[in-house]
Amino acid sequence: MRVVFVWRDQTDYARMVEEWITEFERRTGKEIESMSPDSPEGVGFCKAYDIVEYPSILALDDDGSVLASWRGKMLPTFDEVNYWTMQ
Repeated sequence: MRVVFVWRDQTDYARMVEEWITEFERRTGKEIESMSPDSPEGVGFCKAYDIVEYPSILALDDDGSVLASWRGKMLPTFDEVNYWTMQ
């Protein structure tokens, strides 16, 4: 199971995302993978999963299939994302 948060730094939503990730990790003790869509890895990832809206969170199965996704500035609750980290 893999949860990936795709977002851009130095945007109007960057601080909100940083605070969300920090609080999620503090409350759950679990880390979320963070990825820039502008990095070499991020470009390929976004193309593979058709991500064009940021921020986006994807919960991926071990085979890479998307189990859940959230897109846009309305971030999910910690419980919604934490569910997928426990699978």
